[in-house]
Amino acid sequence: MAERRLDKALCDWFADVEILDSTIGGLLREQAAAIGDSDALLEGLPDGTVGRRWTYAQLLADAERMAKGFATRFQPGERIAVWAPNVPEWVLVEYAAALAGLTLVTVNPSYQKRELAYVIEQSTSVALFLVKEFRGNPMAAIAAEAAEGLPALREVIDLQDPAALFTDPAGTLPEVDTNDPAQIQYTSGTTGFPKGVVLSHRNLTNNARLFIEVGDLPRGLGTLGLTPLFHTMGCSMGVLGALQSGGAYCPLLAFDPNAALDLIAAEKVSWTICVPTMAVAMVAAQKAQQRDLSSLQRMGIGGAMVAPELARAVQGVLGCSVLVAYGQTESSPLITSGRPDDAFEDIITTVGQPALGCEVGIFDPVTNEIVDCGVVGELFSRSASTMLGYNDNPEATAEAVDAQGWLHTGDLATMDERGYVKITGRVKDMIIRGGENLFPAEIENVLLEHPDVAECAVVGVPDDVLGEAVAAYVRLEDGAEFDPEALRSHCRSQISPQKCPAHWQQVEAWPLTGSGKIQKFKLRDDWVAANPA
Repeated sequence: MAERRLDKALCDWFADVEILDSTIGGLLREQAAAIGDSDALLEGLPDGTVGRRWTYAQLLADAERMAKGFATRFQPGERIAVWAPNVPEWVLVEYAAALAGLTLVTVNPSYQKRELAYVIEQSTSVALFLVKEFRGNPMAAIAAEAAEGLPALREVIDLQDPAALFTDPAGTLPEVDTNDPAQIQYTSGTTGFPKGVVLSHRNLTNNARLFIEVGDLPRGLGTLGLTPLFHTMGCSMGVLGALQSGGAYCPLLAFDPNAALDLIAAEKVSWTICVPTMAVAMVAAQKAQQRDLSSLQRMGIGGAMVAPELARAVQGVLGCSVLVAYGQTESSPLITSGRPDDAFEDIITTVGQPALGCEVGIFDPVTNEIVDCGVVGELFSRSASTMLGYNDNPEATAEAVDAQGWLHTGDLATMDERGYVKITGRVKDMIIRGGENLFPAEIENVLLEHPDVAECAVVGVPDDVLGEAVAAYVRLEDGAEFDPEALRSHCRSQISPQKCPAHWQQVEAWPLTGSGKIQKFKLRDDWVAANPA
């Protein structure tokens, strides 16, 4: 049978799949009835061991008891915020809020007073569930200060106080519709202040289910939660993916590569999701101390491109296959995904093909026409996972989702004749040097091929003559020496001179979003501050 080929950069091959009218609470009830004695939730401790455990039957019982307490204090449709690291109570609140018809607002535990107050006020949250402190951040004290200026906030609840968490279970749980809002997630802010993305039960449950299917992820086995629960990779793909695969979800309190590997070995974890920096650390830790990781079959890597050396190391050192993925919070999040049988070249150079249930096209940013295969344009997606909209921001919603239902991602990409997608940068990150459009991802891919470069980021910086110049920020491998001339020579041998960085900067650590993405706008701002006109 001949392989299908595209004429233009528009792929709907995988869009025609069944979309279920499911709810988060309904799925938990179904699994508790079907596999009630199976492990559902494990507490991953910092020393790499497991604390508490819940079966599906126990998880449902606790979630319903909590939800009935919520029903005596909150009205269906009200918003409650959770501000905590990866603790089991986070997952319990996620399920209880869904059962009680409440909208869960997810909050980054590193936030300070101004950021926390913004999210609580913008989302109109009436309650805040938190831990007292995490990684030196005095969250209870910050919340107390923030609450003074937030009259709509009625309650602040300690997640580690069972009496405050499980109140009078006399409430009646409402009927919850698949299209009801389930969560508001605040975008990670790589280009500025976050917007609240409103996601429905239907958005989240279908996206996570189809992620399990497209990745052919093992059923009934464990999942290690490495990505933050406040992000869709954690509370949607991780929690709801594990739920629909019938496996146990084990959130790790804070990422530590040795703890992660110990948990995989001890609990026979079969798949996990992480960002590249986590995968790099786990490879190094496994090299230093060997564990039996034979249970680990899949590692989903998203948030940034996968370097060839990292893909080889994950396969060779950790012994599992790599699933590349690309998504946005606005799409719950998955938009494209690798397949388990992808060729190595596709793993390291693309973000896969459109995810199941998703239509993807590449459009000219100026004419809004579909471009030819191989031509750079803005990536649009259309699926049942596209957000309901931005919270209380109809203008931004209209800019992001057009009348035909296309989500304008703001990402530049190409698509080949097979439907494989390459991300080449952000529309706003595109560098215009002397009138020529340059794409950071192309330059970054070349830099990552140099053996001394562990990670890199390329940005455009002001230039009096050319308008913009190319600046490269690099983090070196351990023991490597920073040699801009050698790096420049390497780039010059691979790409044309106008694409080669004119400015070089070594970094030890990156300014990151909560989900682990490099905040390029901060690198650019730092360069401008250090190089005034």
